[in-house]
Amino acid sequence: MTTIGPYQLRNNLFLAPMVGVSDTPFREICMQEGAGLTIGEMLTCNSELWHNKRNQHKQVRPDISGPIVVQIAGSDPAMMAEAAQLNADRGADAIDINMGCPAKKVLKKAAGSALLRDTDLVEKILTSVVQAVDLPVTLKIRTGWCPESRNGVEVARIAEQCGVQLLSVHGRTRADRFMGEAEYDTIAAIKQAISIPVIANGDIDSVEKAAQVLKHTGADGLMIGRAAQGRPWIFREIEHYLLTGEFAPELSLDHQLSVICEHLRKLHNFYGDLTGVRTARKHVIGYTKALPGSQHFLAQFNTIESPSRQLEAIQHYFQRLSNDEGAIAA
Repeated sequence: MTTIGPYQLRNNLFLAPMVGVSDTPFREICMQEGAGLTIGEMLTCNSELWHNKRNQHKQVRPDISGPIVVQIAGSDPAMMAEAAQLNADRGADAIDINMGCPAKKVLKKAAGSALLRDTDLVEKILTSVVQAVDLPVTLKIRTGWCPESRNGVEVARIAEQCGVQLLSVHGRTRADRFMGEAEYDTIAAIKQAISIPVIANGDIDSVEKAAQVLKHTGADGLMIGRAAQGRPWIFREIEHYLLTGEFAPELSLDHQLSVICEHLRKLHNFYGDLTGVRTARKHVIGYTKALPGSQHFLAQFNTIESPSRQLEAIQHYFQRLSNDEGAIAA
């Protein structure tokens, strides 16, 4: 069982902190569907920017049973320490430091995965944050800046020496962004090099892949990102397989519809009608993209401006799917 500081987690399956996706409603849904830990969307360390609506939403505490983990990003050790303190004061249970984001706007500020080029600065940031709070501090990295500079093992050792209590590693360099396939040899080497828990991340999109990555890397857990969008029950499926060695029964259309409707209601309530409806669209695309007739359905769904009509539309769509399934069975 994976722990973070004093917190014992349900399992070792984490939802990755994805900007624009891992908001409060989605974190609640993923915890409900089997995630052992969720991490908030990346928050800038510049607290002067926390008052805009987007960053205010990032700071809303989700209604979950596990610890509340806030992820901060930046390149100034003092500002990072202050951001960690402020979030601790606001009720965070742990602080996660982002040194893995490959986005250009983050890299321009020498933050995210750009920090992997400067191990001296990495050490200063980690030391400052760990000393600033009495909370567990965790770290998210990539395997390095580019394929020719995979210094993940070096950064991992620095993190452990600075007092970081858990390390998540995406199996790509910054230069790879999300292209190509994730590689797990570097994660395995990192696991061998340090004694703190290591969480493997990157291209974990099935039960079989989850078991394969755990075996190959020896990691203490898995972090799932893009594969959870539109399929938050992937955590439940992987948990079942790792516990029993058997595949979970295929999720019924009724269960899928129940999760989707609950997610949509959460989005509508959290963001309000206008933004809630717009945010719901991208999630519904993920939920339905593999289902029959989804293109025709989405063409109509994406024109809907009313929360109640969104719910009606998704219910009618799933009712048609259920009827078609019943007709085939008969």
